[in-house]
Amino acid sequence: MAVSPPSGGGISVYKFDIINTMKNKINNNLIIELHVPDFNIVKEFYSYLDFENVLEHIPAEQPGYLVLKRKSDLGDTLLNFYGGDDRVYNQSFFKQFPKNTLRGYATEITIPVSDVESEYEKVKNTIPNAVVRELKELTDVNMKWKDFRLVDPFGYYIRITELLEWGQ
Repeated sequence: MAVSPPSGGGISVYKFDIINTMKNKINNNLIIELHVPDFNIVKEFYSYLDFENVLEHIPAEQPGYLVLKRKSDLGDTLLNFYGGDDRVYNQSFFKQFPKNTLRGYATEITIPVSDVESEYEKVKNTIPNAVVRELKELTDVNMKWKDFRLVDPFGYYIRITELLEWGQ
């Protein structure tokens, strides 16, 4: 339900009843590009999360590019990876940081799924050491959901969650 702005203009404020709102499929054109030194490790790890290789380009003269896709009835998830070898450490911005800097510091990659319980069981059975927080139900104001967290081999923090109403 939209709340009218104060007279004389202002910003519109929207109030949502999150629990009773229809959760729509996610349509998003944001491209996430993760810089990593080894595509083989990436492909193996993310295959356990049902990602498939849809593009891989590894030219000899420059770092490579990899695109992984996870198909879902909630909306497909794309993750793009740059590098593939030690040349990733010479990227114009990231070269100012030490090679051992945790790659995903202060970043959370959120992947909504239709059945978070079965996703958790699959991850727990295939890559248990990646799980950093067990599946649990959470509540925040008027939202309730279940999620769990894991970390990929390069330190990217991943949240696997039930679909929430994020304004989609």
